[in-house]
Amino acid sequence: MQNSSAGDRDDQWLTAVAEGASRDAGGVPVELLGDYLFMLADAAISGRRPKRAELDAVGVLGRRAAEQGISAGRAVQLYLSAARRLWQDLPAVVRSRDREAVRAAASAVLHVVDDAVATLAEGYAMARRDLVRREEALRRELVDDLLRGDSDPGALVDRAEPFGLDLARSHQVALASAGQRLPDAEAAISALEAVIFDRLGDRDVMVATKDGLLVVLAPAETVVPAGSPSHRDATGLGRLMHDQLRRLPRGQPWRVAVGRPHPGLYGIARSYEEAREALTMATRLRLETPVADARELLIYRVLLRDQPAIVELVHAVLSPLEQARGGAEPLLTTLQAYFDTGAVATETAKRIHVSVRAVTYRLDRIKVLTGYDPADPAHRFTLQAAVLGARALGWPAKQLSGQP
Repeated sequence: MQNSSAGDRDDQWLTAVAEGASRDAGGVPVELLGDYLFMLADAAISGRRPKRAELDAVGVLGRRAAEQGISAGRAVQLYLSAARRLWQDLPAVVRSRDREAVRAAASAVLHVVDDAVATLAEGYAMARRDLVRREEALRRELVDDLLRGDSDPGALVDRAEPFGLDLARSHQVALASAGQRLPDAEAAISALEAVIFDRLGDRDVMVATKDGLLVVLAPAETVVPAGSPSHRDATGLGRLMHDQLRRLPRGQPWRVAVGRPHPGLYGIARSYEEAREALTMATRLRLETPVADARELLIYRVLLRDQPAIVELVHAVLSPLEQARGGAEPLLTTLQAYFDTGAVATETAKRIHVSVRAVTYRLDRIKVLTGYDPADPAHRFTLQAAVLGARALGWPAKQLSGQP
């Protein structure tokens, strides 16, 4: 403890007060009191208010408490306990004072306590904000490198360890895209962290943002336990995310895509790429379900692997639909719904909100224009493959590459 200009003091008495306050606060170091007790004693004896520099020093101690990992509650408890203990012993020191003098001393001490605790808490909060910002920056950099998959593996393992990530495990990545632009993603991240950490635990799980998307990285065996009846359902994480995000007042409608689980460091990047592809494909396909599973969209990856061939198929089979009144899109939508409903015209009509007669008319037009009959099993596979390819390529809204 440093000396100060408060007149006659009993340093042993203040030392005993500090040690007692430290015990009350669970062993918080007495060094975090700084000159606080001297300020209290000065206020009680002479009524002196602390100077700005003295309060600034208390703010520095608040930052130090945060950096040392001491909770804000224990730091404040140290200061309040020190004030209580000092006040209990004051009558023995100033017993000659009358009632008014004691009242004035109490008022002066309370002012010091109020100013000091407020400054301590402010310093603590500033340090915590700085720590959170630094941690968030490290988290974003780590997530970027994990999802990119081309960083030094050894360095990534070391950087992942403080966040509780075991990169030897199998992980899956899920992405969430907001239908409306979010002014601030922090609320969405906080909401996801609350439910995901509660359900899955906070180890081996990361929630972050990348390229305007919310990213969740989770161990696969935690999301869908091996051997369980739902083992083949890889969308458990996606549904968990969507159920929470749809409760938020902003961002509706949300779309979530989940990559397949893969082992090891490079499996994370692979799952991420699958989730990105699934998100893009779900948008192009106008899927009704808000949660897309990369496993269920593998057929589109197969189709697009030989893109020149699928472009040729779409052009050869479906381009005549552009001659129809209203263009190709209404007929393409009808075809997709027809195949999705098992070639049932009544269900197709319900899905696209038209009459059964309109569906029948459109199917006839498709047969006339393309030469392929949707009701003929021999023609159906070709038409369905062409429809899948068209949706994957974004046709007819997007012109087919390599075609006039």
